[in-house]
Amino acid sequence: MGARGSLARQLLVWQLVVVTCLLCAVGVLAVTQAGNNFRTTEGRRVLSVAETVAAQGVVGDLENGPFELAAPAETARSFSGVDFVVIADAQRYVLASPYPDQLRTTLDIGESTVLSGRSWVGELDGSIVAHVPVLDEKGGTVIRMVAAGSKSPGFFAGFLDSPDNALRVLGVALVIGVSGSLLLARRVKNQTLGLEPHEITALVENREALLHGIKEGVVGLDPQHRITLVNDHARALLALPDDAVGRSVEDLDLNERIRDLLTGRATGADQIVLRQGKVLTLNRMPIDVRGAVVTLRDRTDLMTLRDELDASRHATDTLRAQAHEFSNRLHTISGLLELGEYEEVRGFVSRISSAQGEWRAEVGSRVGDPAVAALLIAKASLAAERGVGLRMAPDSELDRVEDALSTDLVTVLGNLVDNALDALGGEQGWIEVGVWQEEDEVRVEVRDSGPGVAPEIAEEVFKHGFTTKAAAHGQRGLGLALIRQACVRRGGSVEVHNAGGAVFTARLPR
Repeated sequence: MGARGSLARQLLVWQLVVVTCLLCAVGVLAVTQAGNNFRTTEGRRVLSVAETVAAQGVVGDLENGPFELAAPAETARSFSGVDFVVIADAQRYVLASPYPDQLRTTLDIGESTVLSGRSWVGELDGSIVAHVPVLDEKGGTVIRMVAAGSKSPGFFAGFLDSPDNALRVLGVALVIGVSGSLLLARRVKNQTLGLEPHEITALVENREALLHGIKEGVVGLDPQHRITLVNDHARALLALPDDAVGRSVEDLDLNERIRDLLTGRATGADQIVLRQGKVLTLNRMPIDVRGAVVTLRDRTDLMTLRDELDASRHATDTLRAQAHEFSNRLHTISGLLELGEYEEVRGFVSRISSAQGEWRAEVGSRVGDPAVAALLIAKASLAAERGVGLRMAPDSELDRVEDALSTDLVTVLGNLVDNALDALGGEQGWIEVGVWQEEDEVRVEVRDSGPGVAPEIAEEVFKHGFTTKAAAHGQRGLGLALIRQACVRRGGSVEVHNAGGAVFTARLPR
């Protein structure tokens, strides 16, 4: 209930609370007054009855047994209207009682002073009881006792027996009702921030129009990470079910990174996530103790442009590496010419042409797809600049493939080779690339001479955001995640194991 209940429900509940308080006050006052009146008047009456019976000589005669004592006790009970008259001896052994099962039992006298020779009136077992001692002829010893009593009335009896208190009860009820109404009005005003009903309605309508009109996705979460609101754009971007509102983030079919960002386990501005082929940017803003609001933006087109820019940058880097390499070779040739080593110049040029021609020939003979072949030729120059040898697996073979698969192969191969170059960390080594065209899939394998991947993080490396490099910005760890996304999107897979270095194997169904 409370702040999460509707306004109408809160009003109803608090009105019921006020009415219940009124009824309780009326009942308590009525029953209290009736109880006081009953104890006063009925105590006097039962004491009078008990004294009358105790004063009869037949009761004080020890020669009279239960049979003789029953008559005066029953007569007094009938004429007086009390509920019971009991006669017992000094040891509290019951001699006469209107209840047959009470005969020959011990009379319960509670805190009564009757055994000390003094009369007593009080409440005992829900009844108003009077105890009167029967003394011997000398008046110093208790030989018998008489107990008379009437049962206390119930709740409704006490209420009906006090009509004279109606005005008093009405006054108390009026005070409670007015006070409760004032407190209720104040509470409702505080919860609605002083807004009138029509203002609340306008606020809700404006909120709905804003949520469903903006081009960004908005998700509201409570402190228990349950979704409290979600607009149409966020539902589409995250592919949420229709019953997502009210469900916990942990119960939805979301990948671990999205769950970490929604729940706040992962923090940071403009965090990149992958969801069903889309690249999304998430920002989470906590709201005190009420939960958080998460905004989402679709950055798929932007990331596509960024990939194209990266491709251009790689091409530029390749050209720069080739220009640097070509400049070094020109300097070498120039020096040899100045030294007059013409035969050495001829041999040097022949070796250069032979090495470049061999790599192009090898790639061209094994890889029939132009995009993949061009990528491998470009990566060879980049690897050479870093002092890393790039080679192909001896049995590699790939024919020309459809455009969509060719694009995915370029993404997978480019990222795997870049990852291998980074793993070598500027150290001299080698990278081996293998591409095989099988009946229903294309298998890609990239291995390097680096330190390999620790077995305990073999699965973690494919998660977005995971990196073993020092990240200067929040976009590290995206390459391997993109590789997995490209493979999984086609129904394939990617995995890694160690064999003298890291070995990444990707399978892309045709």
